[in-house]
Amino acid sequence: FCKQDVKENPIMLYIKGVPDAPRCRFSASAVKLLMEYGIPFSSRNILEDQELKDGVKSFSGWPTFPQIFIKGEFIGGSDIMLNMHE
Repeated sequence: FCKQDVKENPIMLYIKGVPDAPRCRFSASAVKLLMEYGIPFSSRNILEDQELKDGVKSFSGWPTFPQIFIKGEFIGGSDIMLNMHE
């Protein structure tokens, strides 16, 4: 699943919840940051699909969420995004 998502979407965000209703503060801060800059992104709710959640973890080698991929490359989680913002 995630290989296709990452390939087809320039910015792909895997979060807990959906952009309009994130289910954790880290997912909320990642969404907020992208929206503040007006950056279009695609997202998937990893809470709805355990197979997707496990697949994304395996694909990135990163154990926590959110996870952001830009142009096919894994960037990191919300902490990395906040560091880039600063």
